[in-house]
Parts: sequence; C-alpha cells; structure tokens
Amino acid sequence: MLLAHPVIMRNLVERYEALSVLHAGSGAPTARRELDDVAYLLCIATGTSDVDAALIAAACDLPGARTADDSVIGDQLPAGRPRCEPARGAGGS
Repeated sequence: MLLAHPVIMRNLVERYEALSVLHAGSGAPTARRELDDVAYLLCIATGTSDVDAALIAAACDLPGARTADDSVIGDQLPAGRPRCEPARGAGGS
C-alpha cells in the first residue's frame, strides 16, 4: 500500500483537528464540505473507511509515533490509547 508523505499526512490531521475544533460539521456548508473533504482524504491516505480509524492510522504512521516501546504492556493499554502496530513493510514482509 502506498503511504502519503509524512508532511502531507500531518497537514491533513492538523486541518481535520482544526476544523473539528471549530465545529465545521455544524457550520456553513463550505466549512462542512471542507471537513468532509479532509476526512475523505485522510481515509484514502491511510487505507481506512472511517475517519476515526484514519486518525489512529495516521498517528501511528507519523514520524515519532513509536518513540516509546510499550511492547511489555501487552494488550492492557489505558482506555482510548491505540496501540501502534509495526510500520507497514517493516521486518522484510
């Protein structure tokens, strides 16, 4: 699977978060459209079909996402904290 450049991915995440904070989804039609467009681009760039999954995938793929090794924690992560899987294509697979 092709991945978006990290700068583009970060820009999409920042735009989506900014529009969400401004409640663009309940605002003017142009703001709603921009939020929908950014959500769609995030889904395309991450290979997901849901914007929440796209945000998690983007966070896991951005540089610095896996700076701490939490592998000893297992599946008992705090609620709301997604586990980042190894980078796609890592390990020669």
